[in-house]
Order: sequence, then C-alpha cells, then structure tokens
Amino acid sequence: MMSIFGCSGCFKRLFLGQSYNNTPVNLSNISPAVQIDASKIGIDIVVVKQGQRVCGSGGALACAPIAQDKAYFEIKVQSSGKWCVGLATCNYNPQGELGQCGQSWALKDDGSVTHNGEEKHKTSISLDEGDVIGCTYDHVELVFYKNGSPLGIHVDGIKGTVYPAFYVDEGAILDTIFTGFYHAPPSGFHELMIEQDLL
Repeated sequence: MMSIFGCSGCFKRLFLGQSYNNTPVNLSNISPAVQIDASKIGIDIVVVKQGQRVCGSGGALACAPIAQDKAYFEIKVQSSGKWCVGLATCNYNPQGELGQCGQSWALKDDGSVTHNGEEKHKTSISLDEGDVIGCTYDHVELVFYKNGSPLGIHVDGIKGTVYPAFYVDEGAILDTIFTGFYHAPPSGFHELMIEQDLL
C-alpha cells in the first residue's frame, strides 16, 4: 500500500520538531480528474462509482470539454437498454436524448449515429451488453470503436466547444472511462485532459 506524506508534515518535522504522521492515504478513494459533472445531468440520472457510472433516465456531460488536439474516451455497456455516447455542447439539454438536437452528436445502442434528430450513419455491427465503445475526436471528426476495432462510422462538421456526453434510459447502465482504458487509444490520441494539464 502506498503512503503519501504532505509537505506540511515535512515542515513540522524540520522546523517545529514534530514527528511524521505516517498514516497511509487510500489512493483508491481519490476521484479521477475527469468524471461526470453533477451539475450537467438530467434530473432522473443517477451517477455513482466516483462519478464514472450513469444510470436512470436522461443525459450527462463530462466535467471538462475536449480542449486538446486529439482525445479518446470509452464507455462500457454494463446493462443493456437505451443508451447513447458522443459529444455535446454546454447548451445540450440533458433531459433530452443525445443526438436529437443541434447541440449533440451520438452513437445509439441500435448502431445509428444521429445529430439534430437525423440519422447520419448506421452500422450493421451489433452493440451489446459488455461491449466497450471507444470515441476519438480531433476537432475534425468523431470516430467510434467497438472493443478496440473501428466501427467504420464517423461524424464530421462538429463546431464549438464540446464535452463527452452520455444518455441512458430503459435500464441501461454505462461506465464512463476517461483513463485506464480497456483498449489502447489509436496512435496520437490520449485521455481527456483538463485545461490546466495542457499548459
């Protein structure tokens, strides 16, 4: 088990003659930097597992926009039902389904890709419970993957600042994954970084 000692402990020991508090810090309880933003979720959404799992009914946005050149994130479909994954602007209304407005772009559980309520693409590859869906975005196109392999569908023409976005209904449960991926990101793509990390 890893122990972390704060700088205040070093100061107290060196200058005040006090001893270290060598109580280990449980790192598993530290929340990841990127997670679901509790202020940007539908009223019937439940967020658990330190901001990483969504269930209930409605949409949710990540706490950070995609600010870097090439970003990658994943979901794992823990329970089937109606679900979507994609991108949305901060103007997306999380009470509505992802991809049904002009502020969101989404891959749906039926394999269709929608924006503004219109189906843009559809894959014949089935998307099932237990699958890991990856998403890459490079400010030119949003590309989707299933269990590490490209689905052959993408969305382009996305404008403005966008956030990873998710939607669940009818019993679907999604785990959002922003680091520690199941599948290696494609070459040049990296985990989502918060803007301070880019400096």
